[in-house]
Amino acid sequence: MISIRNAREIPDQKDRVIEYFWSKWGGKSNYLFYKDCIERSLDTDSDLPRFFVALQGEDIIGSYAILRSDLNSRQDLFPWFACLFVEKKYRGQNLGIVLQNHAKQYMKTLGYEKLYLCTEIDGYYERNEWVEIGTGYSIGDDQYKIYEACLTSQ
Repeated sequence: MISIRNAREIPDQKDRVIEYFWSKWGGKSNYLFYKDCIERSLDTDSDLPRFFVALQGEDIIGSYAILRSDLNSRQDLFPWFACLFVEKKYRGQNLGIVLQNHAKQYMKTLGYEKLYLCTEIDGYYERNEWVEIGTGYSIGDDQYKIYEACLTSQ
């Protein structure tokens, strides 16, 4: 059975969670960035950021994060759904949708009305009620599509 756990619920697995997120989204020069962000999320009084992992037994098979900011040019929008990853062996089983829905429900319980994401992927998020609302840019001028999920209709 797959369970989705907030990293705050499994502090004894902090190093595994950090390594997982960094291995999927990081690079040679930003391990400390992921480490610091995840460690700070474990003890902050703020409701953001949060890091979640999908577990099959003891194995981490997927992840997502909720961040205050994920796209440099759109500081006006928050919170952001980010770092969605599903291990290849578990793809095609709707785990990505399960993780998205978990994030939407989690943020709704915190009182948020909208959730955002940025991506270069075409046609994936629309299948789960995300609506494209525009374009944004990274600090390196990379262009991304911005999507919004309305949580009040969830």
